[in-house]
Amino acid sequence: MTTALERHIPSPLAASDRSVPAATPRVKLYKRRIAISHPDPQAGERLLAEALGAADRDAMHGMLRQLVKASVVGQKPDEANLAFMISTIRSIAPKDSIEALLVSQMVSVHMAAMRCACRLACTDDLTQQEGIARALTRLSRTFAAQVEALNRHRNSDERAITVQNLSVQDGGRAIVGNVTQHASMIIAEAGAMETTSNAETGAGREVHTSGACV
Repeated sequence: MTTALERHIPSPLAASDRSVPAATPRVKLYKRRIAISHPDPQAGERLLAEALGAADRDAMHGMLRQLVKASVVGQKPDEANLAFMISTIRSIAPKDSIEALLVSQMVSVHMAAMRCACRLACTDDLTQQEGIARALTRLSRTFAAQVEALNRHRNSDERAITVQNLSVQDGGRAIVGNVTQHASMIIAEAGAMETTSNAETGAGREVHTSGACV
């Protein structure tokens, strides 16, 4: 006798945070309005605002309208594309308004790049292929730059600087090893060695370091 196996797939919201309602808010697109579908309207708006990283209700609705325009397929907004964009933004988890706007641009650029990839695969005209390939390349580079911008913004308090060559003049001093910079304070990590240049070592001595100044 063969027994059918049942798969129990938990709701993403329920699996990640049991303190919020299990039902994920869905955005319904109508001809003249946008509706947030959720058993509790207020909770639905709150969950959607948290997903988009919006600071308030006005920001949430503004971002939602922009995402609806970016989801267009064949000159018509697409609910499936919009749901994918919102889910992606939620997974990246923007922490402030700057991140919210940047991540919204990232998913919009990704959608445009995928549309270009689809057109590239569906055309046999060499001239069109070249134009679409250039557009796809620009969009891919833009997306990579946006990812880098997001990383820089999230790590704005710490910047990594790699020191490869350091010339120590006569009478000068240098720390050889890993150095960490916090605001205006520079701290040498344990094990770092201080090197002093004098007349015996000669002026212009070159000290090679592989440490990082963060």
